[in-house]
Formats: sequence, structure tokens, C-alpha cells
Amino acid sequence: MTPTNLLLPTYRQMLKTLSGLIDTAQKQLPDRAESLLTARLAADMLPFAAQVRFAAFQAQEAIFRLRGEPFPEWLEVIAAEGRNAADAPGTIADAMIRLQDALSFLTEVPDDALDAGAERPITIALPGGLTFDLTGEQYARDWALPQFYFHVVTAYAILRHRGVAIGKADYVPHMFAYLRPGTTAAT
Repeated sequence: MTPTNLLLPTYRQMLKTLSGLIDTAQKQLPDRAESLLTARLAADMLPFAAQVRFAAFQAQEAIFRLRGEPFPEWLEVIAAEGRNAADAPGTIADAMIRLQDALSFLTEVPDDALDAGAERPITIALPGGLTFDLTGEQYARDWALPQFYFHVVTAYAILRHRGVAIGKADYVPHMFAYLRPGTTAAT
């Protein structure tokens, strides 16, 4: 499996899932949907608005890292929005725009665009001085996907915690494309 055919379909389907979860939240809690943006699972965790921004950021960040390209200013803006979401969560519409922009960007990425980056050295420097040196393949497997899923799962958990009636089928709707004909869930 190449970095491109691992990451791109995963990012696309899960960003669509996150958009669908937000749509569901808006339909179920129309009077409280905007308040979800500041909701957290724990006091020391970032709020829902940050989880959405970081999911969008992570999906796009990987493209630039694996191609060995510097981050454009617009991507840095998304990261800053995520870091500052506790004070400036924006609106549900803003969050949806970030997801849609990320999906549009990922649609433009050519089918083999990331594959040459599998052996590329990638350095991740975190606040506090932690620095990781990986190959592109290690980065995709051990950093890019886990970080992306962390933010999507946390966003899902916040919505569940705040009363949005969603379940596993809402989290993995893409799996229904693989459903064996004639099989159904037990009721």
C-alpha cells in the first residue's frame, strides 16, 4: 500500500463523516448546535471547534510533508484557529467550511502525489522541544493517521457526550459500500 492510496481515501471518507456528524448535530440540537463548538470531554482538552480544525489541518498537512513542500500560509491559519479555538471557536458554518475546503483540496491531489515521499526524511518538532525523525512511510503510519483519527474520534465523542444521538454506523458510513448483499444488522 502506498502513502497516497492509504491516506487520501481515509482522509476523504472521514472528513465527510465528520461533516455528516455536524449535520446530524445541527438537526438534532438546532438550538444548541453552536454551543457544541466550545464543548470538551475534559477541562484540559481542546474543544470541539479545535478538533474539527485539527482534523482538517492534519489531512492537509500530510500532503505537504510527504511532498517535501513548506506549509502555505492558509494551512498555518487553520492550525492557529485550532490552537485558539477555546477563545475564538467560530461558528458551525466556519467549521463546515474548513472541512469542505479540506475535501476540495484533497480532491485535487493527484493519485500518486505522495508516493515519492515514502522514503523522504520528515522531522516533526513539537512545542516543548520534542523532535521526531521519521521516514515518510513511518510518518504516514505512526503520526499522520493516528493524529488525524484522534481528532475525528474526539469530535465524535464530544458530540455523543453532549447528547447527539449518533453511533458506530454514523462514524463509519463508508463501510456500507462493502456490505454483503442480503445481510443486515440484528435488531
